[in-house]
Amino acid sequence: MQVMITGVGGLIGSNLADWIITNKPDVHIVGIDDFSGSYQENVNEQVKLYKINIAEHSLDDIFAQYKFDLVFHFAAYAAEGLSPFVRAFNYKNNLIVTAKLVTNAIKYNVGRFIFTSSMATYGRGNPPFSEEDDLAPIDPYGIAKMAAELDLKIANDQHGLDYCILRPHNVYGPNQNIWDKYRNVLGIWMNQHLNGQPISIYGSGKQKRAFSYIEDCLLPIWNAGVLDDTSKETINLGGTQPIEIDHAADLLLNIIGSGKKRYFQKRYEVKDAWSTWDKSVRLLNYKENIDLKNGLIKMWDWVKKQPKRNQQIWETYELDKDIYEYWKI
Repeated sequence: MQVMITGVGGLIGSNLADWIITNKPDVHIVGIDDFSGSYQENVNEQVKLYKINIAEHSLDDIFAQYKFDLVFHFAAYAAEGLSPFVRAFNYKNNLIVTAKLVTNAIKYNVGRFIFTSSMATYGRGNPPFSEEDDLAPIDPYGIAKMAAELDLKIANDQHGLDYCILRPHNVYGPNQNIWDKYRNVLGIWMNQHLNGQPISIYGSGKQKRAFSYIEDCLLPIWNAGVLDDTSKETINLGGTQPIEIDHAADLLLNIIGSGKKRYFQKRYEVKDAWSTWDKSVRLLNYKENIDLKNGLIKMWDWVKKQPKRNQQIWETYELDKDIYEYWKI
């Protein structure tokens, strides 16, 4: 079996590649990443790696050569709160790139396209959000993900491309990019602590989210690609226990054993966002084996072993009107 993984240096891509190599030795993996938001050392040496910016590169040669059975598309810039200030970048990397992959998947008869969408597609609503809920994103990141979902459904209707859409819920763990201050709240906090800073809370901290440890998500993601019952399905993944952001911060500081919180200007965001998970249990065999406390312990142990890296900072934004004080250069 031939499998493509985009974003293979990131949290989900690198861990899925490792899982496949361990559990499915007959599968050949082709990995795509430009490492603008991930690190090449995360990539298993058994992956056939192409260091490519998908937006700038023709993929015809790769698709023609490998004739992929599955495409797992994880490459994205998942800075939801930043997306209103980098609209063009957001749509280029989160929508145009996906459309380009879908086009190639149609042309070269890919067996199934597995797309990681986002909880951001739901927008404001009444959690827990169900896959049957209307989508009403409130920011360009959510709009890009919703548009990509719709494009995949059209590709199936018109061209027969099989797909499965996953909406992961705040996945965290080893190989996460903790050096980007615009995304991945748990990683941001850990990096802040390593640098002697208080961990940041935007607004009151009463926002509710749920989190999913990466290890619990890998078999379900694989199942999204290979099980008959997941064909043409949209499935929330993970996040069974909502928690206030303020309490999550306290939990992490207790695990670390020191540190403080600092409250900043409120962001434009959905206050409460978590999803149903019964469909992922039924169709993907999802099981939450690692709760937030134990997941944070495991991730913090990994973080303490990481090299010191420079924080990734946007030097200029496409739009600086109404940008938050803490993001001003």
